[in-house]
Amino acid sequence: MDRQRIDKWLWHARVVRTRSAAAALAASGHVRINGERIDAPSRAVRPADVVTVALDRSVRVLKVTGFAERRGGPDSTPALWEDLTPPAPPHKSAPAAPGLRAAGEGRPTKRERRAIDRLQGDDDD
Repeated sequence: MDRQRIDKWLWHARVVRTRSAAAALAASGHVRINGERIDAPSRAVRPADVVTVALDRSVRVLKVTGFAERRGGPDSTPALWEDLTPPAPPHKSAPAAPGLRAAGEGRPTKRERRAIDRLQGDDDD
């Protein structure tokens, strides 16, 4: 096999869960082959093609290295592609102002709440 439909390859490579989802992704223009946006799930990919897929809030860049006749398990998918996705830049969080908590740190403890009240001048004592 020297080529395969993009929707079939995306499904075999386990980039998406279903083949219909792969076809919808390709038809919506969220897939590029060698930098060229495609709009048909029937577009063929060949070995050494670079496929760029926009999924949710991330972009994956995959180089086609092979094809499969049948969809295999997750351990067989690395034989189909090579990941060229650049690493995400490290997340820099701004230092929190006094009395403010960083996002995701939950509710303040009783001790922290009293310290915040003292800082803001809301003492009832």
